[in-house]
Amino acid sequence: MSRPFIISGTGCALVDYLYSPVSFSNSAFSQFLSLKPGDGGLAPGKLVFTEEFEKFSGQDYLQSRNLITDSKQPVALNIGGPSIVSLIHAAQMLSKTNAEVYFFGSKGTDEAGRFMDEKLRHTPLRIGKYKNSAHFTPFTDVLSDHDFNHGQGERIFINNIGAAWDFLPTDLDDHFFKSDMVVFGGTALVPNIHYAIGELLEKAKSHQAITVVNTVYDFLNEKKNPLIAWPLGKSINTYKNIDLLICDMEEALSLAGTNSVSGAIDFFQTSGVGAAVITHGANPVHFFAQNQLFGNIPVSQVPVSERAIRELSDPENRTGDTTGCGDNFVGGMIASMATQLIHSDSHSANLQLAVALGIASGGFACFYNGGTFYEKKVGEKAEKIESYLHDYLNQIGNI
Repeated sequence: MSRPFIISGTGCALVDYLYSPVSFSNSAFSQFLSLKPGDGGLAPGKLVFTEEFEKFSGQDYLQSRNLITDSKQPVALNIGGPSIVSLIHAAQMLSKTNAEVYFFGSKGTDEAGRFMDEKLRHTPLRIGKYKNSAHFTPFTDVLSDHDFNHGQGERIFINNIGAAWDFLPTDLDDHFFKSDMVVFGGTALVPNIHYAIGELLEKAKSHQAITVVNTVYDFLNEKKNPLIAWPLGKSINTYKNIDLLICDMEEALSLAGTNSVSGAIDFFQTSGVGAAVITHGANPVHFFAQNQLFGNIPVSQVPVSERAIRELSDPENRTGDTTGCGDNFVGGMIASMATQLIHSDSHSANLQLAVALGIASGGFACFYNGGTFYEKKVGEKAEKIESYLHDYLNQIGNI
């Protein structure tokens, strides 16, 4: 392929602020604890939106945050979000190939927006459009109490959709839709894109683009009606225009409205998804395919990386966290697919090989803090992950 292979993506992009340590048991914190599910209060392991939290607390969120954190400053700031983190990783893995990766989104003109601009300069990700908004740059405050639950630790997430409310389907131009691959990541936190995702996927397919959707927990629809399956777009027809769907187990079950992985896979197959990959933390990855891109692959599963698990069991290697493991899994799959298609005349790719790079990428993400790895030189991350991929392919046998 003489011209560049173009990947364009949109969806959730935000700044993660990590506050640690925060005591979930002190008196200042206890006044903000949830009294019942969905009331807008704080609950260990759960996410709440700032708008709902303000209704619950009766005060401005930033004022409440000072009380909750005892006016501490965050110990770390990171680029976060299922769209931009996965695209950054894909761009890093593809930096020495004939591929270009673009992000389309919305941010504020605030300090967080400037932080995003500065950090992105240190990555190979290109910007197709980063719309400025009068709202805050989307952010998630991560409150971490290492002593909670008898020392096992837990986190609470407070999310502000902010400027993402202002990103509209009309902000996606011809450059986006005429890409070789179009990726929608975590659009449940970009409401106007999420609602129109069916039409957007159809438009991308009309331009012969490969379409990838990676999901995030749909807090808005879960709160709206927790008794029904989460809608993806305006109708079930959305699924037939997805070449590859990537989600974790909880998201898969909620999208399908079932309580079993077999039920979720059956739903995706009958809904017309070209291929689906379902991750489940350190448990095996499930996948299938039924399209021209990957061929017909029966429902299968593969384990995660034994090397990553072994190394993480050593206390000396516990220098990172699991933040962004799933996003890097997605980025690894995108990068593998692009690399295969660049070097192939058949317009097809090996799904199992893409899953393998996803697993190696997700495992490596556990060894540094946050989802985004900042390289000291071009190709550094790809070089580090290559050995994990090699060991993983030896683990599972030839593909």
